[in-house]
Amino acid sequence: MRDYTKDTGAEKAATGEYQPWRSCPPGPAPGHGLIRGTGCYRALMTSLPDSARAVLKSPALAHLVTLNPDGSPQVSIVWVGLDGDEIVAGHLPEHRKVRNIRNDSRVALSIETGQRNAMGLTEYLVIYGTARITEGGAAELLQKLAHTYLGPGVRFPPMDNPPPGYITHIRVDRVSGVGPWVAQH
Repeated sequence: MRDYTKDTGAEKAATGEYQPWRSCPPGPAPGHGLIRGTGCYRALMTSLPDSARAVLKSPALAHLVTLNPDGSPQVSIVWVGLDGDEIVAGHLPEHRKVRNIRNDSRVALSIETGQRNAMGLTEYLVIYGTARITEGGAAELLQKLAHTYLGPGVRFPPMDNPPPGYITHIRVDRVSGVGPWVAQH
């Protein structure tokens, strides 16, 4: 059995200094796991199967889970889209979820599809990821997503000169749930 106390951050874990969800030092990270001597965990980005991408492009609402400063979960319903391999969501004000992500980048998304599988279970997609926040561009993103969630020709946000807002970018670390994305992954 591997001895995890040898230069892997176990000493930091014992004192509470080990926080694997924090940003890792720059540099190559082959595979995933603890980066020796840093107390840092780095996961490689997981590619999204086409079936999961289809759910993320649909008008199904996503449940975004972030962690409050006390470690308790905070859940918000958000519109999501794709920007390359990242999942994106826009927010005009600096809601609790934005502040939570700045404090702890671990997030989870769940989305029900409304489809039933052969066993009669409702399919749902769960994504575990690492998020980051960028400032600005939220109004433009929300306008784009409004075409999916509200319909063509809709103006959203429905105000003149909306604030620049914030965009959440989620790197996918793991895909699960009930649906074809599990078998494809």
